[in-house]
Amino acid sequence: MVITVSVDDMAVTSRYLTHVERFKDDLRKRFEISDLGELTWLSVGLKVERDRATRTITLTQKAYIETILERFRLVEAKAATTPMDPGATLSIEQSPATHTKCKRMQDVPYQQGIGSLMYAATSTRPDISFSVATLSQFMRNPGSAHWEAAKRVMHYLKGTADYGITLGTTDAGLEAYVDADWASQPHRHSMSGYVVLLNGGPVVWSSRKQPLIALSTAEAEYIALTTVVREVLYLQLLLNELYEPVDLPTPVYCDNQAAIAIATNNKFHSHTKHIDLHYHFVCVHVKNGTFELRYCPMDDNIADAFTKALPCPRLQKLRTMMGLGHARGGVLESED
Repeated sequence: MVITVSVDDMAVTSRYLTHVERFKDDLRKRFEISDLGELTWLSVGLKVERDRATRTITLTQKAYIETILERFRLVEAKAATTPMDPGATLSIEQSPATHTKCKRMQDVPYQQGIGSLMYAATSTRPDISFSVATLSQFMRNPGSAHWEAAKRVMHYLKGTADYGITLGTTDAGLEAYVDADWASQPHRHSMSGYVVLLNGGPVVWSSRKQPLIALSTAEAEYIALTTVVREVLYLQLLLNELYEPVDLPTPVYCDNQAAIAIATNNKFHSHTKHIDLHYHFVCVHVKNGTFELRYCPMDDNIADAFTKALPCPRLQKLRTMMGLGHARGGVLESED
């Protein structure tokens, strides 16, 4: 019996070049392979640049962003400084409610536009995650206001097409930032946002509507804490398997003192009985030393960019803090 396996691309990495060569030799004994040399492109439109002097790797998607602009005829569009207007309010009430209005939106490629933005948001552009998460809520019945907001994200990408994430700028190891925006959306569900950094670069991030309606800011932040702790638990196991044991406890930064108190002190049990039981598992992991919850001021909380639309100066600061910025020859340049 002959088994045929087709793999278009495979990236092989190791701390030692001899290990990579040995792995490729073992593959050649079993399969026909083409060695494309040092990695420069990964997946669709994702460019990989290495700076061996600083031991960093930068990932960008300029070519993919240019493809988006061409597809939606925005190559000549004016660049925007932020992906979403901080004062904008998007709601389901802006969706078309009559046959005439629905007909006007039939030829608008809203779903295709959000799908294209989503790939960038999950690959190298965490700065548009909140905007894409918000706009994704209107996929079923988008209105003209939603489409204009989606095009604004593309305008923003036009002005920041050469931005990328750089990995390896510090030796800080694994650390996480988490935030929640309580009940500010028209649907009154809070927004959870987090970003996990590995040695100074973002490796996992999320902006998502919470499944239930929180009754307080502390509850919303506590729910968001539980979400990021689950993600970091997985990353700890993955890094232990692939590299070396992760230093514990992993710091998780939060700007809400009440949520930290709930997660570290069971004296608040009588005030949290209404919170679904599965959110309380964070307390166990804090107690056994897997995580250390640390307070950080709101101005320094990177995860704030994943819970709301921000003005340009604030967004610029958080972009730099999360390792996202101009990528020139594999080096991250700070913003003026």
